[in-house]
Amino acid sequence: MRVLAAMSGGVDSAVAAARAVDAGHDVTGVHLALSAKPGTLRTGSRGCCTVEDAHDARRAADILGIPFYVWDFAERFTEEVIEDFVAEYAAGRTPNPCLKCNERIKFEALLDKAIALGFDAVCTGHYARLADGTLRRAKDAGKDQSYVLASLTPEQLRHAMFPVGDTTKDDIRAEAAARDLAVADKPDSYDICFIPDGDTRAFLESRIGSRPGQLVDAESGAVLGVHTGVHGFTVGQRHGLGIDRPAPDGRPRYVLSLEPVDGTVRVGPADRLSVREIVADRAVWPHNRPLDGVVECVAQVRAHGGTSPATAEFRDGTLTVRPQAQLRGVAPGQAVVLYRPDADGDVVLGSATIRATSA
Repeated sequence: MRVLAAMSGGVDSAVAAARAVDAGHDVTGVHLALSAKPGTLRTGSRGCCTVEDAHDARRAADILGIPFYVWDFAERFTEEVIEDFVAEYAAGRTPNPCLKCNERIKFEALLDKAIALGFDAVCTGHYARLADGTLRRAKDAGKDQSYVLASLTPEQLRHAMFPVGDTTKDDIRAEAAARDLAVADKPDSYDICFIPDGDTRAFLESRIGSRPGQLVDAESGAVLGVHTGVHGFTVGQRHGLGIDRPAPDGRPRYVLSLEPVDGTVRVGPADRLSVREIVADRAVWPHNRPLDGVVECVAQVRAHGGTSPATAEFRDGTLTVRPQAQLRGVAPGQAVVLYRPDADGDVVLGSATIRATSA
């Protein structure tokens, strides 16, 4: 097959490309330039997509002996990922930009261009397993990225390859070293790639501005303070609330809900964060099999953690999930991903965007 290997400049995508070459495919490497100012997107191990990363990707491609190109997707990334991120926070929701990037950039914009140029598949360094069109969790549970891939369609998965999903991260690094890839010991990037200093509140403030509102105790209705915008908060947040006095019971307070219309941020004790029902829409079924009736599954509401055995039902375009264990800090705008555990690994059943929760 003709395979386009998306090479970020990290160790995972370099080894994924190498494995595609070993498998006998005709491989071409490509690095996605996602920022008009690439020098601003990395601080140490934070962020990605810099000139440094492009050079690391090129050096890996040279060692593998494959053609290499840099494609400029900065404008599309800004529109589809960054602007969506800002708009979602302004509306009082909590988006997942990595999920959106996979969906709109790597497996829509990139894949569409690859297919148009005659490639059969796009290869990435994501930690997930894909066999016979079935998307599963990775072998390395600590690195599993199936959650952020669960919004891919059957057609997109048909043209996807995840060569490192059956290997632990330590073994991937060892393999990279054995192949003389300079990125073998390169630190993993983390946090949001377009906010390299990790200060999400300041980033949003610079784009949304100040929208003052009140911090209100959900139990007493008392006004506890003021803030400069609901975009500075997310459900489940404890620190940085700006409350200058303790609660009457002495317990810490958490963000319970955001009301962007009037700017109210309601806070309360941790036990009021627990949810027993999740309502979601915009469902995607990676294997083209929507739920039929009430289904036993495992629900996950964050990229790492936030899992519980659950029942789920899809009816009239709405997915209703009832976790058996109490999940806390579940925010509208996040994705809920459903899995079916089996002997060979957890199979992704589907995903949807959380619209509301109830206790």
